[in-house]
Amino acid sequence: MVKVVASLQIRLLFTIQVMVLISYKTIINFQEGVTMDLTSAVGKHAEWKTKFRSAITKKEQMDSVAIAKDNCCELGKWLHGEAKAQFGRLSSYTECLQKHASFHTEAGKVAAAINSKKYSEAEAMLDGGTSYAKISSAVGVAIMHLKKEAGL
Repeated sequence: MVKVVASLQIRLLFTIQVMVLISYKTIINFQEGVTMDLTSAVGKHAEWKTKFRSAITKKEQMDSVAIAKDNCCELGKWLHGEAKAQFGRLSSYTECLQKHASFHTEAGKVAAAINSKKYSEAEAMLDGGTSYAKISSAVGVAIMHLKKEAGL
């Protein structure tokens, strides 16, 4: 009888340990489940300058309405969805959300100039010191602040 009780206690203890391990792994996976690669997001937003220059050179039209929206790109969808729930309390989240929205507003202006065939104006909007250049840099910094504060 003692062996049976001891065996049951060992099995119960083992079961509890496995359950704790599974719960811990679930918590870890929840944090690891953050699917946004913020370093890549910085690069993707920096690539807009190249896309704009290419559209100017090729005299291509751009979807200025979609570009101006901050919730259409991968980062924007994440910021307005999963990130808001997980990191909305962080000051760096608010900063990133605001800078990201401003970036898309300025990017939409550049795209609109391109669509209006104001190629010289659009090119000038991409120069250093312009609103676009300043917010482009600021959004990259804000994304990295969020990455650091969120521990991603």
